[in-house]
Amino acid sequence: MNFSRKANAKWEGSGKEGKGYITTGSTVLDKTQYSFNTRFEDGKGTNPEELIGAAHAGCFAMQLSFLLGEDDFTPNSLDVDAKVDFKDGEIVKVTLDLKGDVPKISADKFKEIANKAKEVCPVSKLLDTEIVLNASLA
Repeated sequence: MNFSRKANAKWEGSGKEGKGYITTGSTVLDKTQYSFNTRFEDGKGTNPEELIGAAHAGCFAMQLSFLLGEDDFTPNSLDVDAKVDFKDGEIVKVTLDLKGDVPKISADKFKEIANKAKEVCPVSKLLDTEIVLNASLA
C-alpha cells in the first residue's frame, strides 16, 4: 500500500509574537491555531509536539491491533497516552503509556506484542529519539 498525506502550516510574524495555523489535507485540522504560547506555555491552540504525540499514539495503537490480530487476539480497547518530552531545543523522549483490554491474552504475551508494535510502528521508526513503552492489561 502506497499513499501520501498532506498538511500545511502558515506562520505570520516573529517567533515569539507571531502566530500560525495548521491545516490537514482531510481538514480535520482547519486553520488550527498555534503560537509561542501554545507551544511553550499554556495558550489555546495546538503545537508540533502535541501533534507528534497524537500521531504516534494513533499509529502505535493501530499497529498493535494488527499484530494482535496476527496471533488471533482481538482487543476490546487499546488506550495509548503519548508524552513527548522537549528539552533544550529537541525532542528527547516519547513515552507511550498503554492500557489494553484484550481477552484471553497473558500479560507476557501482551507486552511481547506491544514491544514489537513499538519497533515496527511507522511513526516510531521515523522518530530519532528514545521511545519508552509502559504496557499493562486491564
